[in-house]
Amino acid sequence: MSTNPKKRSSRARPGHRPGESVRVLISNARVKQRLRQLGEEIRRDFPTEPLHLIGVLKGSVFFLADLARELGGEVSFDFLSVSSYGSGTDSTGEVKLIKDLDVSIEGRTVIVVEDILDTGLTLKYLLRFFEEKKPKHLRVVVLLDKVERRIADVHADYTGFPIPNEFVVGYGLDYDERYRNLPDVCVLQFGSRAKSKSGYRA
Repeated sequence: MSTNPKKRSSRARPGHRPGESVRVLISNARVKQRLRQLGEEIRRDFPTEPLHLIGVLKGSVFFLADLARELGGEVSFDFLSVSSYGSGTDSTGEVKLIKDLDVSIEGRTVIVVEDILDTGLTLKYLLRFFEEKKPKHLRVVVLLDKVERRIADVHADYTGFPIPNEFVVGYGLDYDERYRNLPDVCVLQFGSRAKSKSGYRA
């Protein structure tokens, strides 16, 4: 059995298909550190309020779960699902509601939890959707903010990390439903020269 480290490192990593590779953009340790700070920021604004977190499926699940543990106090969850993507990396530009909320948010302090803010089209749709349901407060927290791709005039109240215009996976984010389970936020790369995919999320 060979113990040559070069031979070991040249093997395809589990879960990676031929022609795909990833490089770490934000380590899990940095994510967890920033989540602690985000929890403190949110609780400074709402020190005693019960917080109702609404995760946007599926990418926000890890982020929401870890953030909730940093918030303390009374916290409740709900989820909804919207679609603006086909099977690849390019957005259709049209946002559709796939799963509605399970409970009313009227009179509640609502924190919308999104994995990534890109063009802003999805968030613009969601803000209009939530505001019609008359919450007491409505705030948005995003893990990643791809500012240069913005089309809609929207912003997050709390942001984890600004990132460059590269296609990211891991920590809940996917490519064709794969790579969500990577612990780090990574750039997905394609081809023999491992070129980054530049497709965008809404």
